Amino acid sequence: MVDSTLVSDTIAYHHWAGDVDKEWERKAANHILSMQLTDGGWNIYHGGPAEVNATIKAYLALKLVGVSAKDPQMLRAREMARNLGGVPRMNTFSKLYLALLGLWQWKHLPTIPCEVLLLGKWFHVNFWDMSNWSRAMLVPLAIINHYKPTRRCKVELNELYPDGFHERDCQLPRDPTLFTWRNFFFALDKLHKFAELWVRGGVHPFRKTALRKCEQWMLERFEGSDGLAAIFPAMLNALIALKALGYANDHPEVKRAERELKKLEHETAHSVRIEPCFSPVWDTAIVNICLHESGVPTDHPQLKKSTEWLIEKEIRFRGDWFHKNPVDVEPSGWVFEHNNKWNPDVDDTAMVLMALRRVPTDNRRRRDECYQRGLNWMMAFQCKDGGWAAFDKDCTKSILEKVPFADHNAMLDPECADITARILELLGQEGYSLDHPQVRKALQYLRMQQEADGSWYGRWGVNYIYGTWQVLRGLREINHPMHEPWLLKGRDWLESVQLGDGGWGEHCNTYDDPIYKGQGPSTASQTAWAVMGLLAFDNPDLPSIQRGIEYLVRTQNADGSWTEAETTGTGFPSVFYLKYDIYRNTWPLLALATYEKVLARKSATANGQLNGHMNKVASSLAAAAH
Repeated sequence: MVDSTLVSDTIAYHHWAGDVDKEWERKAANHILSMQLTDGGWNIYHGGPAEVNATIKAYLALKLVGVSAKDPQMLRAREMARNLGGVPRMNTFSKLYLALLGLWQWKHLPTIPCEVLLLGKWFHVNFWDMSNWSRAMLVPLAIINHYKPTRRCKVELNELYPDGFHERDCQLPRDPTLFTWRNFFFALDKLHKFAELWVRGGVHPFRKTALRKCEQWMLERFEGSDGLAAIFPAMLNALIALKALGYANDHPEVKRAERELKKLEHETAHSVRIEPCFSPVWDTAIVNICLHESGVPTDHPQLKKSTEWLIEKEIRFRGDWFHKNPVDVEPSGWVFEHNNKWNPDVDDTAMVLMALRRVPTDNRRRRDECYQRGLNWMMAFQCKDGGWAAFDKDCTKSILEKVPFADHNAMLDPECADITARILELLGQEGYSLDHPQVRKALQYLRMQQEADGSWYGRWGVNYIYGTWQVLRGLREINHPMHEPWLLKGRDWLESVQLGDGGWGEHCNTYDDPIYKGQGPSTASQTAWAVMGLLAFDNPDLPSIQRGIEYLVRTQNADGSWTEAETTGTGFPSVFYLKYDIYRNTWPLLALATYEKVLARKSATANGQLNGHMNKVASSLAAAAH
């Protein structure tokens, strides 16, 4: 589950495309209105404040649907949008959607030149230095930016300019110092805009070639994927780009793009919401690990079936990762989604490998060969500073964050502590020693990444609780001495942010300001992470652990599940967040299983007081497995 922006963007798209379904729109409007805050705005994570892009997108979508600007909810939305700075404060990608509808001038948008795809790896900063997800978003946007296919809508947003429209509000802020990379790129953008004059005159020397290459790149990556990159923003951009290129509405590629987007919708009689993507591989791997750790035997039919499914999902294709990591390694890896053969990622691969090693299946040789390929592939992605990133290797050229359209906080794919520690967790289970060269580099990286207060930043989960848990667990699994002061400092930080009810919680606002670390209502998933981080010290009698376990037991529902409204997953920090519904059940189950194992290590007779609670959760998860 995510914020309202995906539904808002889809409404705007249908008005641009001229294929409005009034009944669908009614349901979409209901969903948007149901997510409005009492102050009139819309946020991007549960419990968060109103956010300018989400608020204006929702306001526009409701206007397009036909909700009166004088409606009380619209009046509150208008006031909040103005308080947040109005249209001028929206990010580049949001303004691009406004430009498609004639609500923003293209000349005030940074140019996304198609020619970037022509720059080879010989160029210091090139297309392949961008993150995986930025490449997928920017190629169709470059096509759109060339054609500028404006289709004016019947509404205006003049009321969302707090001081009235003025050209100065359309300029992105420059650096006060004259000679900076950011100012260099602004000057380059002016050059691109000048070159656009030659494009319109039909004499631009490279544009035709670049457009054709962008189109081919996009079409090629439709194959073997649930839409471009299998994620909503790239998929919607690709559909618009196809139509801008002149593809007919009944063209097979257009129909396929529409079909894949439709799969992300969840429609009821009164509402429709949209997922950004599916996460079956990630979810299945986590569930398998939790079930096995909680005592489900390796020969259980459902565990064997789900393990076979994971083996089938291995990607034996040399995808886009090869451009940043041209090593002689047999292609392997796993993705987040059902199908996305171009973009296997390290984090999912590590989690899948931890699941595979637990269940040999009926064809152990096949499992072992698959596992070894995945392990070799994953190890090849260690970055030069010792960490691992999500999709690419050493995708860290910070100069790219200075380009004018890089305000979506996702131009790079930096290595991070949580993924690095998860890989150490796997390597520990494999028996790797602390003297292994790659392990030594990873440990050095983790030491460098620790915050002054003892915590670690969590890139893919919210936030410092996630990062700190994963580091402590990973180091315990690889048998690192846990009594060292730097690790005890991490333990002390976790204990310092435990809440009065015994749980732990943290809002997404820690990505905007770390002063909010460890602050937020207790959640089942974050409490489980913290408990597992503390259990890395092999002392189940710690009062903080006892209180955390008591919180999980006390808040468990009668059916074995936990209730969790908060957002604990991260997409792009400060921009886009995810709520994994399965987290509320899997991580508490794993925490309880880990607690019992630590008790068993301490005592010859394992404490079985939690069996009833774990069995209920395990039964619930097993029943939901397909």
